[in-house]
Amino acid sequence: RYSDSFGFQVDREREMWPWRDWVIDAFNQNLPFDQFVTWQLAGDLLPDATEQQILATAFNRLHQQEAEGGSVEEEYRVEYVSDRVQTFATAFLGLTFECARCHDHKYDPITQREYYQLFAMFQNIDEAGLYSYFTPSPPTPTLTMTTADSTAKLAELRTQITQAHSALAAERVLAEQRFADWLGTAALTELPLFSGEQARFAFDQQNGEQLANSLRADQPATIRGENRLTAGHSGQAVQFSGDDPVDLPLGNFQRHQPFSVSLWLQTPDMKQRAVVMHRSRAWTDAASRGYELLIEDGCLKWSLIHFWPGNAASIAMRESLPLHQWVHVTVTSDGSSEAAGLAIYVNGQRAKTQVIRDSLTREITGGGGDNIALGERFRDRGFKNGLVDDVRVFDTGLTPLECLAVYDESAARSLLSEAAEIRKQRDLSDEVRSQLLQWYLLRQDAEYRAKLQQLQQARQAEAQYFQGLKEIMVMREMAQPKPAWVLFRGEYNQRREEVQAGVPAALSAFPEGAPRNRLGLSQWLTSPQHPLLARVTVNRIWQSLFGRGLVRTAEDFGSQGSRPLYPEVLDTLADYFIRSGWDVKGLVRAIVLTETYQQHSVGPAVQMEDDPDNEWLARGPRFRLPAEMIRDNALAAAGLLREQIGGPPVNPYEMTEAFKPAGVSGGDGAYRRSLYTNWRRTSPPPAMLAFDAPRRAVCTAKRERTDSPLQALILLNGVQYVEAARVLGEQLWRSNKGSVESMIREGCLRCWSRQPDATELGILQRLWSEQLQHFTERPERAAELLKTGQQPPSNELSAAQAAAATVLAQALLNYDECVVRR
Repeated sequence: RYSDSFGFQVDREREMWPWRDWVIDAFNQNLPFDQFVTWQLAGDLLPDATEQQILATAFNRLHQQEAEGGSVEEEYRVEYVSDRVQTFATAFLGLTFECARCHDHKYDPITQREYYQLFAMFQNIDEAGLYSYFTPSPPTPTLTMTTADSTAKLAELRTQITQAHSALAAERVLAEQRFADWLGTAALTELPLFSGEQARFAFDQQNGEQLANSLRADQPATIRGENRLTAGHSGQAVQFSGDDPVDLPLGNFQRHQPFSVSLWLQTPDMKQRAVVMHRSRAWTDAASRGYELLIEDGCLKWSLIHFWPGNAASIAMRESLPLHQWVHVTVTSDGSSEAAGLAIYVNGQRAKTQVIRDSLTREITGGGGDNIALGERFRDRGFKNGLVDDVRVFDTGLTPLECLAVYDESAARSLLSEAAEIRKQRDLSDEVRSQLLQWYLLRQDAEYRAKLQQLQQARQAEAQYFQGLKEIMVMREMAQPKPAWVLFRGEYNQRREEVQAGVPAALSAFPEGAPRNRLGLSQWLTSPQHPLLARVTVNRIWQSLFGRGLVRTAEDFGSQGSRPLYPEVLDTLADYFIRSGWDVKGLVRAIVLTETYQQHSVGPAVQMEDDPDNEWLARGPRFRLPAEMIRDNALAAAGLLREQIGGPPVNPYEMTEAFKPAGVSGGDGAYRRSLYTNWRRTSPPPAMLAFDAPRRAVCTAKRERTDSPLQALILLNGVQYVEAARVLGEQLWRSNKGSVESMIREGCLRCWSRQPDATELGILQRLWSEQLQHFTERPERAAELLKTGQQPPSNELSAAQAAAATVLAQALLNYDECVVRR
């Protein structure tokens, strides 16, 4: 199920390899298996969870994800949760849960209701059903990967922000004293009421598709499609078709930059969802990256977004907009990247809002669509028949006084006149004093503004550094559980009765006092009284060592699966596994030290005929190596295998022949373990597929083993295998100084772990002689063979000798004992 791409048609690459490296390290460190399971299921819910524990939960995000145009977001979100349920059931319970998704079955102990109770455990994260096509950002929730150096750097930058906050707060105390002095002498009625205005579009002057910008004639707006001008609040306004935008030539603000936008709007009907204004490229296709002013269920919603829904700052009005009335709206952001730094003003007054999201940590630019658009967004619902007039853009966060002035300048002037008459600060109302003070701090007090600029610079430095750190999809529990329903026929939009999180009653009881979330689920699963986890795990390890499990159907321990060959052996090993502290290496050691495992894999002919599948365990295991081990074995025999642990995926030679060809990785990349091969779901490594490697679309508990002519052709002609044979042959020649018999004996020992018998030795000696003569007579064929791969040919032997040594090594590497586990 692990993959380096999202899957489905688009199949964009993604970075999940830090989780793969965590798994490798966990096995190398022999992390107790109960902890190994708990961290992956619920590492984020552990007390004081570490970065590694949270990283482990990426296990739950390894499923395929969709970004194809026209896909329904909720439909695929349900599919992702269902994948987690089924993966949990397959990997840890050895059960098939899929049938219970749609309806009950007469003899199935797992009911549909219980399926969706388990479903409720895995859905409580702030995720989208589609990933971003236009940006490389991973879907939320995510974990930012840090090192010791980056952690120290972030701490330094955030300390600077804290210090700048403290300095600003201290300066505010002094500034309020200066404010009292200023208030007594300032010519209040003459103060400028606006600051930082960058553009204004009244929509009263049209030239073709261009609408005049009264502040910058060279930067007009563009009206598109079926939008039209009609009578507005003052002069003309744009009436939107719902399918076409009005594009403005500015607005590419970053999250640490204060800015504001104001406009008049009229809503013709109750809008469930409508885009009034945005600076982004697309909705689900770009995870809404940017900022947006929407109407949702009749209320305005103002948001700054990196990846919706889990990385955003968003607020919404508590009251609906009036219909068929002109309303003035101003939205502001103070550059803090926090929901508290966002505001919506309606008719000059700050509206009562609720926080929708407050988790913005990354940049809101970079998704395309760099300027503001009005009334429409790609694959979203436009502001159909809505009216917008007098749009103004500011590169500063407007104060309450300025928001009042943008709405009604005369009202703001009246407030200033009233203040000028009163003069004495103690006689001003709290509201008037607060508006004047905020305006003074941001527009008049040089010392305060200098401290504020230092804070903004500190925020910018932290934002730029943080943006460069890698992030990976993980699980992060939401504070409030999402409601879950039984879905009729398993369809996302067919909700029936609501259910609460739970587990199947046919299995062990849920621990008393355990939380009804993934952490409680892991406690239930890893309890020594649980009937399945230890048995399923022991069976899978037995399968990896013997080629088949004690339960043949490793993916199905249910009534339709196979019964254990030896239940008492399975139970004894499961009990040992639990009592050992879930020691995986100890379990493997215990099995491989048994007489059963150490038997010879070839038995008497009668026994082989009567028990071809070795169900009696009367002889040792014999089975073909998995695809990855066959390749790694050839590289190791040739001394080419690079044993570096961890890192990004690489492309071996076979990726040039994949469905979507990729270039071969340079340096040591072509010789890394197959574990590190770049795996794209729509374009997997073809040689590994030929040897029955699964495509990784879903969790696979047991691989099939097939035999086909294609497998032999790959071992004989695959670039990786031919190059390994060439390098191995050259090494054998050098180390044995050209002695053919010594070459063969060393080669057999390296490839077969034994010496050849007399018959084998004779055959291989004849093969050497024939091939040496062949390549001596046909030097062009020798030259062609020696060009295979990136490794340069040795100059210590002739081309004919090198080619003959290559064919000899190929024979050794293709021998049954080199690809079959005995």
